[in-house]
Amino acid sequence: MTFGYGLATLRLMELIQNAPEISAYLAESEAIDHGHPLVRATAAELSAAVADAYAYAKAAFEFVRDRIPHSADTSDPRVTWRASDVLEKRTGICCAKAHALVALLRAEGIPAALCYQKFEVVHGLVAVRLPGAERWVRQDPRGGEPGAAAEFRTDREQIAFPVRPECNEVDYPVLFAEPHPAVLQCLREAVDRPHLWKLLPTEL
Repeated sequence: MTFGYGLATLRLMELIQNAPEISAYLAESEAIDHGHPLVRATAAELSAAVADAYAYAKAAFEFVRDRIPHSADTSDPRVTWRASDVLEKRTGICCAKAHALVALLRAEGIPAALCYQKFEVVHGLVAVRLPGAERWVRQDPRGGEPGAAAEFRTDREQIAFPVRPECNEVDYPVLFAEPHPAVLQCLREAVDRPHLWKLLPTEL
């Protein structure tokens, strides 16, 4: 079925679409390849077990968070960037995992965006807008790391790492329909994960 459009941070920050039309957040691209057979099959399997868009979005979030390890946690040297590759190889950094979640959400007609935070390097998140919702809510499918207790919520954020402005950490409010070019470039150019750490942008 397709669900059509229609301790964490306690506030919902104002998020800004970089594309005015909601259709941009349903589009397919080389990185967000939700027309790929593996993405479609994974989405179909997840959607078959749930009753509505909220339950599907939560299931997709938990699938990416829990069943696709962050490559740093497992010392996996492989670098993935296409959503289908993340699902096939079951590995990726935060930004790659975000690509996979966005693809799974868009595969079922749920608008999804890429968004970012700045720590020592840029950290990738997802924002979702469920049918009938008036606002986007950020989700963090990174998983794995102790203390990264991110959960799927739409009433408030429960992301892994709230920023500390006093440490020059930043929440970027822009919702990107496509991966940020600086992020995508380093993922595509890295020959392995150690090389990727040298390429990751420190800000956007």
